[in-house]
Amino acid sequence: MSANPVRLAAITAVQAYQPPPITFDPGEEPGEIFGENVFSLTVMQKRLPKSVYKSVVSTIEKSTPLDPEIADAVASAMKDWALEKGATHYAHVFYPLTGLTAEKHDSFLDPVGDGTALASFSGKTLVQGEPDASSFPNGGLRNTFEARGYTGWDVMSPAYVLENPNGNTLCIPTIFISMTGEALDHKTPVLRSQQAMSAQAKRVLELFGHANPDNVVAYCGPEQEYFLVDSHFFLSRPDLLNAGRTLFGAKPPKGQEFDDHYFGAVPERVLGFMMDTERELFKLGIPAKTRHNEVAPGQFEVAPMFERANEASDHQQLLMTTFKAVAKKHGMECLFHEKPFAGVNGSGKHVNFSIGNATQGNLLLPGDTPHDNAQFLVFCGAVIRAVHLYGGLLRVSVASASNDHRLGANEAPPAIISIFLGEQLADVFDQIAKGGATGSKEKGTLIIGVDTLPDLTKDPGDRNRTSPFAFTGNRFEFRAPGSMQTVAGPMVILNTIMAEALDYCATALEAAVAAGTDFDVAVQELLSTIISDHGAVVFNGNGYSDEWQVEAEQRGLKNLRTTVDALPELVAPDALELFSKYGVFNEREMHSRYEVGIEQYVMTVGVEANLTLEIGSTTVLPAALRYQTELASNVAALKAAGVEADTATLEAVSAPIGALRAGLAELATAVAGAHEHEGIEEAAYCRDTILPAMAAVRAAADTLEGLVADDLWALPTYQEMLYIL
Repeated sequence: MSANPVRLAAITAVQAYQPPPITFDPGEEPGEIFGENVFSLTVMQKRLPKSVYKSVVSTIEKSTPLDPEIADAVASAMKDWALEKGATHYAHVFYPLTGLTAEKHDSFLDPVGDGTALASFSGKTLVQGEPDASSFPNGGLRNTFEARGYTGWDVMSPAYVLENPNGNTLCIPTIFISMTGEALDHKTPVLRSQQAMSAQAKRVLELFGHANPDNVVAYCGPEQEYFLVDSHFFLSRPDLLNAGRTLFGAKPPKGQEFDDHYFGAVPERVLGFMMDTERELFKLGIPAKTRHNEVAPGQFEVAPMFERANEASDHQQLLMTTFKAVAKKHGMECLFHEKPFAGVNGSGKHVNFSIGNATQGNLLLPGDTPHDNAQFLVFCGAVIRAVHLYGGLLRVSVASASNDHRLGANEAPPAIISIFLGEQLADVFDQIAKGGATGSKEKGTLIIGVDTLPDLTKDPGDRNRTSPFAFTGNRFEFRAPGSMQTVAGPMVILNTIMAEALDYCATALEAAVAAGTDFDVAVQELLSTIISDHGAVVFNGNGYSDEWQVEAEQRGLKNLRTTVDALPELVAPDALELFSKYGVFNEREMHSRYEVGIEQYVMTVGVEANLTLEIGSTTVLPAALRYQTELASNVAALKAAGVEADTATLEAVSAPIGALRAGLAELATAVAGAHEHEGIEEAAYCRDTILPAMAAVRAAADTLEGLVADDLWALPTYQEMLYIL
């Protein structure tokens, strides 16, 4: 039989795909365009008065307070540059608690009395804007009728021009706060936490003899996984269109079990998309470095180079926006949902984290002899303390209804937050715990046994993909963040808990030295105490194993399996005290994020439940009933003709139809009952009642997909969406 007309039309359209025309010079050198649409330091140096330029550089590189007197000069130069780039409007770009990017566009042109218009852009306009804040999530910080909110220019993140065929826009990264000065966004706490961490890191550096050290910054290198699906399939799936994931779909006959897609040859159409996105990213100064096929069919990855956390966070949001826009140009949809297809691997956003500055370099670089690198060991020890004490906060930083489908599913780290140090560092800290480190495992050599090939350097320890927080040579890789979320949340938590841990280290060392203890001895005692008190968080084994679940509980590590379990960590007394002490969040801001987390979880599950009811009732069930009717008619006709009829197929279809009807009725009842609860209880109800009811509907529908005649099944299938590109 032929496919359903809707599916057939989609498949035919995909097969007839023609790549978009090339709109740039194929001989163009990437270096020619890198950062060409960014109001960078290089551009500023050419366009700003020397004194103004030095003031801006001092703010960006040394975190000195921004001089408001320079704003007019910067605004004038920025306007002239943007107009030369074809910009007609400017926009303060901010990052509300939706997790998405928001922007308000204003024209440069102001009318004058003679009927003409002049382009204007003042320093006041650059520094501050006022978008309506009433419809953004605020978790109770504001009444719904109170609309005033402010954006404020973040000079640390460069402005850029975003191109559009109908006119370009100057985009200015900003913070977003309420009239009371409380954060309504993700950028403000990143900047606050960065400042707090730097202050404590500088104390530690001063103890190691670095006089007046530069500000220490957090660096972030986020790896982004994503799926690509042809637009015709995407638009034929209401669940993908509205929820970002398939709520129905049987596992394809061939999935990812052959591992043939992982690092395979990139399909021509996808490679065209990748090259196009990279060109756009380069123009925006985003250093995309690596691209490849991921494990699941239809899944890919891009990895930019390390940047300062604030800029990396902004660039990640811009990267996702760019990917979606370019994918449409290539007739595809880019999916960032953590689990768009059940039964195949989902997508994460691994956050590579390190700290350092221009003079001391990367403070998490162990060198060839880490046992002798006391400064590195103190900073690494601070990470161990931070993750052990505040693993619950790290877990809640990656908590969402969508990421719940991925974490702990043998494709992503478990919900238990632990640290993998590797053989070399684990051995060094074990020596410290026993009285002092005297040696480090050295790098080895891999002898391949082929005369024409050189020997390869072997690292002193392997990597561990099952660890949520793994040391990978000169940084820690936080593997739990979801592909759809902003990296700002994890970076805020990491900066803040590192501020506390470094504060603890600096205070202990200062007190010991003041009491007459030799500094080297004080460092040894500090590290010994840290590994004794917090070493339980270090685990180098298989995080997927059932044994680890038991062992982690014995070690006292939290196992917050779902978002509903994790969200209360935000308002725990120790969390409230931590964020207040370091000026990152006040108590109202913490409670607001807790309430927003609950609200978004409930809304996500609610939308998915309503979609399940709609698609199950209007698409899946009618197709199944039509097939059942065909089978019943055939059986009746055979019996009327005196021919023995095989009723097994009819019975096989009738059973899941009955299950589907019952499941839809149960889900409708569950959805109706959600409003009887509120707050965290409503979220728990969604998790414990609505999600299982949705799963029951899906199980029946997916069974029917394997039974109903192909010409009656309207939803594009997994094997079509994942393999036809």
